[in-house]
Amino acid sequence: TADQAEIRALIDRWHAASAAGDTAAVLALMTDDARFLLPGRAPMTKGEFARLMTPAPGVVPPTISVTQDIHDIEISSDLACLWSALQVSITPTGGAAPMLRAVTLTVFRRVNGRWLLARDANLLVPKTG
Repeated sequence: TADQAEIRALIDRWHAASAAGDTAAVLALMTDDARFLLPGRAPMTKGEFARLMTPAPGVVPPTISVTQDIHDIEISSDLACLWSALQVSITPTGGAAPMLRAVTLTVFRRVNGRWLLARDANLLVPKTG
């Protein structure tokens, strides 16, 4: 459907902006009340996400590489749910080993005619191999 295509395009823009280090572009793809549900900690807000993704002046940000296999997009009115196998590799500066993460469930909300990420049950736990 057109809505599914729009959500897939949002995900493509998210990945491209993340790889380019364009935090402002990523933030524009979220609702103001976006939350990231992470194992073992309180939900992360959009503001916390922005702070984590914005390096201090003069600090080289980590390299982020993402692959995502979308298994299912369900849409009901102005809410959509996406289940995918997500693999994120975050390579810190300074030669540290990459951190691998996998699996997510994401909820999108249509706001002013645009799909935006609203909730992310981010089950990105450390993955080996």
